[in-house]
Amino acid sequence: MTDKASIDFYFEFSSPYGYLASLRIDEIAAKHVRRSVWRPFLLGVVFQITGHSPLTEQPLRGDYAQHDFRRSARLQKAPFMMPEEFPVLSIAAARAFYWLEGRNPAQAKQLAQALYFRIFGEGQNISAPEAVIAVAETLGIDGEELAAALQDPVVKERLKTETQTAIDRGVFGSPFVIVDGEPFWGADRLDQVDAWLETGGW
Repeated sequence: MTDKASIDFYFEFSSPYGYLASLRIDEIAAKHVRRSVWRPFLLGVVFQITGHSPLTEQPLRGDYAQHDFRRSARLQKAPFMMPEEFPVLSIAAARAFYWLEGRNPAQAKQLAQALYFRIFGEGQNISAPEAVIAVAETLGIDGEELAAALQDPVVKERLKTETQTAIDRGVFGSPFVIVDGEPFWGADRLDQVDAWLETGGW
């Protein structure tokens, strides 16, 4: 069977639901002989347009979300621990991803998975560039080279462009999956993504 169109997986590193979706998206893609393309973006920029705030900071909804994060993780049998300092600033993580993606896409995805696990599997804050570099070094990535890349104007511009592209495509939350032009928002929509691919849509 030949590879079909890709599945675009948009996510924010500070998103617990994005983390949970990241644990399933590749399996769904492989099931349908698709290629998942991971695309981190900055949700804070989107919030400037939508007027929203981080879910955990919203009255009533925040308490429910904290409960649901853990419940959803238990359902997936996924390790989960909220960082004490939250939301997590994700600029360094996203820049690191796109710098590496331009050199080694497979390793960039490995870095994204490792960063997500550090945040929500171990409950650690990776806001500081040094924290991102420390995770990258566990994968054999040169820390000094990455430190320089995080300040590279080209890398900074790439993240800005990717975030704007996400907005232009209608992405307003994390996770957000686009398959065959069809948008799906939320980790709880992955079963619909699976069904859409299985049936060809409805």
